[in-house]
Amino acid sequence: MDQVGMGNAEHQGALTKGEVLPRPASSQSEGFKQGRTVLNSLLSGAFAGAVAKTAVAPLDRTKIIFQGKNRNSYTPSLTHLLNMYRCEAYRLIYRTYLKDGFFSLWRGNSATMVRVIPYAAIQFCAHEQYKRILGQYYGFQGKALPPVPRLLAGSLAGTTAAMITYPLDMVRARMAVTPKEMYSNILHVFVRISREEGLQTLYRGFTPTILGVVPYAGLSFFTYETLKKIHAEHTGRSHPFSYERLAFGACAGLIGQSASYPLDVVRRRMQTAGVTGHTYGSISGTMRDIVREEGVIRGLYKGLSMNWVKGPIAVGISFMTFDLMQILLRKFQQFSHSAR
Repeated sequence: MDQVGMGNAEHQGALTKGEVLPRPASSQSEGFKQGRTVLNSLLSGAFAGAVAKTAVAPLDRTKIIFQGKNRNSYTPSLTHLLNMYRCEAYRLIYRTYLKDGFFSLWRGNSATMVRVIPYAAIQFCAHEQYKRILGQYYGFQGKALPPVPRLLAGSLAGTTAAMITYPLDMVRARMAVTPKEMYSNILHVFVRISREEGLQTLYRGFTPTILGVVPYAGLSFFTYETLKKIHAEHTGRSHPFSYERLAFGACAGLIGQSASYPLDVVRRRMQTAGVTGHTYGSISGTMRDIVREEGVIRGLYKGLSMNWVKGPIAVGISFMTFDLMQILLRKFQQFSHSAR
């Protein structure tokens, strides 16, 4: 053993009982840096989700009402399907405004915020961590991931967030399709569902949610990251402008939501079954009933035109806000560090 090694051994042997060697400064610094990165991602994701969902809350509520209705509630002709859905959606928003007032368009938005803030925070933070882990595994640390890991990172992030926050999504769906008198607040929804329908109802529609989240989150993050990569290669700018981020996010939302929409309809039907008089026992059974009663297009894609309006807007705002918040927080931390 050399002298340095002997010196270290003697020093360790001289430690009294209960004492531990201090961690190297570099390890402490790395751990602090990683913790700060996670915190930044959580804060940025929470803010991004809140801003995006609040911006499209009236359209989101209208979409949920469309998805929860059966054929007897609304049956447009196939020829004018998209136009009629769009017109009916705007009429519904206007009637709601006349009947219950302007702020009624945001009914259920408090429940949405309770779900969206942790969901978006977890999803964006998880995505950053999955990118880091997969980057280390595939040898692309600090660089853009290849296509398959890029898709996998988004799918894993969405799945992680959905598993943790699903009961809050159930509450949001119930509040959106019921009158004010039925549920007075978020806690009241939990209590009534648990007492009248059982705790397992809070996870009704969970499987189609996960099956829908995998392509939705995977394709959304994949598309956004891919467009940023292509942009950087063609322009030489590693940071797109705000309006470019918004456009990339809108494309990501359009592709991701269109791919997973039928499962989103199935999920809403299963979530709202307790208040609409229907009984849906399984994904395949629910899908079969919808197709038999309403058809493929008018059933499984009901409200899709509304999603094409609000989906790209929401996802675009969300991705843009997250990126800008990340940049802002990093600059603030750099300023604080230099001011010391």
